[in-house]
Amino acid sequence: MPDTTNTQADSPVAGPDLAASGDLVIRGARTHNLKNVDLTLPSGKLVIITGVSGSGKSSLAFDTIYAEGQRRYVESLSAYARQFLERMEKPDVDSIEGVSPSIAIRQKNSVRNPRSTVSTTTEIHDYLRLLYARVGRTFCHRCGQEVMRETAEVVARRLTLLPTGTRVLVGFDVPVLPVGTPVSGNGNGSDTVDEIAEREAPPPNIRGHRIAAAGAKRAVGTAAATGDTVNESAEAKPQLDGSQAITAAIQALRRKGFGRLLVDGRAVAFEDVDPAALAGETPLSVVVDRVTIDAGVESRLTDSIEIAYTEGGGAAFAVQLDGSARHAAGEVPTPEGAPVPVVHVFSERFECRACGIGYEDPQPRLFSFNNPFGACAVCHGFGNIIEVDMDLVVPDPLKTLNQNAVEPWSKPHYRTYLAELKRAARKAGVSLDTPWRDLTDQERRFVLEGDGGEFEGVRGFFQWLERKKYKVHVRVFLSRYRGYLTCPECGGTRLRREARDVRVGGRTIDQICALTVKEAQRFFDQLPLGDTDAAVADKLLREIRRRLGFLVSVGLDYLTLDRLSSTLSGGESQRINLASALGSALVGTLYVLDEPSIGLHPRDNRRLIDILRQLRDQGNTVLVVEHDADMIRVADHLVDLGLGAGEQGGRIIYSGSLEGLAHEPRSLTAKYLRGELSIAVPSQRRRGTGQRLRVTGAAEHNLQHIDVSIPLNTLTVITGVSGSGKSTLVHDILFPAIKRLKGGTEKRVGAYRTLEGAEFITDTVLVDQTPIGRTPRSNPVTYLKAFDPIRELFASTKDARTRGFGASHFSFNVPGGRCEACEGEGQVRVEMQFLADVFVPCELCDGKRFKAELLEVKYRGRNVHQVLDLTVREALAFFSASPKVLRRLQVLDEIGLGYLRLGQPATTLSGGEAQRIKIAAHLSSSGGERLLYILDEPTTGLHFDDIAKLLAAFRRLLQAGHSLLVIEHNLDVIKTADHVIDLGPEGGEDGGRVVATGTPEEVAAVPASYTGRYLRHVLTTDARSDRLGA
Repeated sequence: MPDTTNTQADSPVAGPDLAASGDLVIRGARTHNLKNVDLTLPSGKLVIITGVSGSGKSSLAFDTIYAEGQRRYVESLSAYARQFLERMEKPDVDSIEGVSPSIAIRQKNSVRNPRSTVSTTTEIHDYLRLLYARVGRTFCHRCGQEVMRETAEVVARRLTLLPTGTRVLVGFDVPVLPVGTPVSGNGNGSDTVDEIAEREAPPPNIRGHRIAAAGAKRAVGTAAATGDTVNESAEAKPQLDGSQAITAAIQALRRKGFGRLLVDGRAVAFEDVDPAALAGETPLSVVVDRVTIDAGVESRLTDSIEIAYTEGGGAAFAVQLDGSARHAAGEVPTPEGAPVPVVHVFSERFECRACGIGYEDPQPRLFSFNNPFGACAVCHGFGNIIEVDMDLVVPDPLKTLNQNAVEPWSKPHYRTYLAELKRAARKAGVSLDTPWRDLTDQERRFVLEGDGGEFEGVRGFFQWLERKKYKVHVRVFLSRYRGYLTCPECGGTRLRREARDVRVGGRTIDQICALTVKEAQRFFDQLPLGDTDAAVADKLLREIRRRLGFLVSVGLDYLTLDRLSSTLSGGESQRINLASALGSALVGTLYVLDEPSIGLHPRDNRRLIDILRQLRDQGNTVLVVEHDADMIRVADHLVDLGLGAGEQGGRIIYSGSLEGLAHEPRSLTAKYLRGELSIAVPSQRRRGTGQRLRVTGAAEHNLQHIDVSIPLNTLTVITGVSGSGKSTLVHDILFPAIKRLKGGTEKRVGAYRTLEGAEFITDTVLVDQTPIGRTPRSNPVTYLKAFDPIRELFASTKDARTRGFGASHFSFNVPGGRCEACEGEGQVRVEMQFLADVFVPCELCDGKRFKAELLEVKYRGRNVHQVLDLTVREALAFFSASPKVLRRLQVLDEIGLGYLRLGQPATTLSGGEAQRIKIAAHLSSSGGERLLYILDEPTTGLHFDDIAKLLAAFRRLLQAGHSLLVIEHNLDVIKTADHVIDLGPEGGEDGGRVVATGTPEEVAAVPASYTGRYLRHVLTTDARSDRLGA
């Protein structure tokens, strides 16, 4: 393929006429804010699309290129198949040529299936199931001995190891049925085994003068004498005529070709057997063959054992006789005091003969918790059950019983139960004024279990409620105190007992899945296997090691294989999908990725770049929306969108190589890379108010009982490598703990010892990048409550008062003034069955959302539809005389969102825009509160210039007296922080410790800190003079 890079570097926007064969050519792309974009991208290259937030990057990459690739694939299917697939709408583009089958790997984690884990998503679990089914060893969970199936070949080989000349009698036991007992069977010796009786039967004596000892009865389901099926109940029936039953059994055996029984340690011919003497004896021991051990007897022994297995329902015996051949043949009685024969008992059943426990044959479905065959019968493969959670029943262990420690009994409807508790507690001597956590175990048990009499305790109360579940309010009440508890049967492993008894390398499959990726990689690299097992498992192990290596390469070596997919962050989910894509080894595919470096520490960027290059080198085109400087440097082809965001964006500023971008004067990206623009290091760090929020003994997940102090009224950044415990500390401990203290959540709080300083803040707020609304009706002006005073202004006009219009008439969310044909949406959906739905402008209102008579009402020459079409900057000038509107809209302009239109649908906003709108909503609200704002990776999707605007918004919040706690890897944010907490040093079990704390300069001076190593470079002017350098 001709190289188009140099051509495009010389021409900032390459036209379609420059396209090489096989290149991706886009003509007239107008999706969202794209301005009729024409673009040519080289195939088989690593292409980076960058630009400010809202400039149209995702619109081009996902909503145009990827959407068209997906649509063409779907349209290649039959009409019948298409009706079962998601409907694909054709993107607004004139034409796209050279598009390959497309796979999108997004930041969003849309997996909510509680059965999906890291190992199932990456298909590692499928290979593990096959590995355990093929080379796994089953061990008895009672005695710990290996469970083996003794085939005829194995038994014969073992017997040939006896001394040469040893006489062996091979046979089987068969129960005797009383005459007239109804039986069923096919008569071919392969009938069903009574599994319950088989597992409960005691093991036979392996030494004795009687083979059929009473303690050695085997309730097999095959009667060798009659070929009929028996069971334990039939075997236990009284013998009405024992001698007749013995005679009938011998006759049946004779018809099958057998001729001897083993009686009192001697082989006795049928003709010499006295049925009367054997009456009441069961089972009978039938001799199949008499063999003398020598060099060529193995084949004969194998055939004899197979016959014994077939006729004996899978069980056989071999009697090793002592004495001469005449003794063995029964010609001469065994002398008194002579050694008794040695009995070897064999079974081809898969069971522990010492314990009498049967086991399932290892097979792939046995190790799948998504299959009913392998899933735990109690939790059905979920690993947990829904039960009353005592942490929700007693949410605050510092409260006493008099202070309503038992939360459900604090409700007015159930206060009578609290009165009963107090009466019973006084009678039993249980303190009512001692905090719950200081009560003894016996006192707590009294409250929970009751006294066994009139007071039934908390559990009795909930059992009573269970009987009232047919009432809706009772079900709602119960749901508040239920939680997911670990399954008591499987211990959270999800698998049935038999699956947890199979081991490879000394570990069960659930123990393997509980390992981190790094630990699992080490285990399989060192896995000891015999020659045979190694040959069987070679390809399986190669694939498992390969996929584990991909996870390590994308920086996810700290994740455990049984980690639920629903608990992963968007960045983690995206990198797992990236690892899965590498494992699939597809070629000729277009991969579209959305900021894969998000959530990744700078230390791990190089590994991610290597993965993307490997994906490209397999013969794929890799299209990445990215802002990271390291990623931009390694791109084969760069596309920069701008100049601004929203209506000011949607244009191609540059398309070509990195060298060409360095000389593009219009590009904001180039200015930051060249160092012309930069985010400056603050000359002075904020010291805050002196008050601190302090958590001690944080020990959730991998946190190692750490103590953390957060100065208030400062920008505090928590950083560290992926998996070091940042999200655990903030989302699982700090946020829910403060919320619970403020009475705002019932979410479970992670393990910690104390939380101090919460009284210094009013509340805590989590500000993330989720959309501000899910429908087109939601927009910036309604989210900021700025539309309320605007509607009041319209309602105060003379025309509105004359027509009787109030403020509610100017809302498109409620009936009144909105167009009822489209219900205020401005467009109507047309169902197209198996084709994508078509949205057309409403014919009645022409897409204006309101009734015609309401649009006649104007404020300063504009109707409400025209006002909603104004940008924020235009609205500031238009409403200059309205302080209520100005106060709310000014904040949007100050944090860099002046280009947004007031009525822009929330569904068209980027994640960074949504996050800044949320910050603006808090800035515009007044009330003198002192809030702790928590932000997790706020730079996701943000360009260098957008980060500068975000930091300006942070400064506004700090000036208002609030505090900021930010989880972040971006060095531009970390270097501007007032206080940094670096966790690590590694991820997973090797993390969870505080590596360094203090100002960025203090953290940079700590040698053990990975963050500090990278901070040293960005904190110096020389290192930042030219970011385009190597």
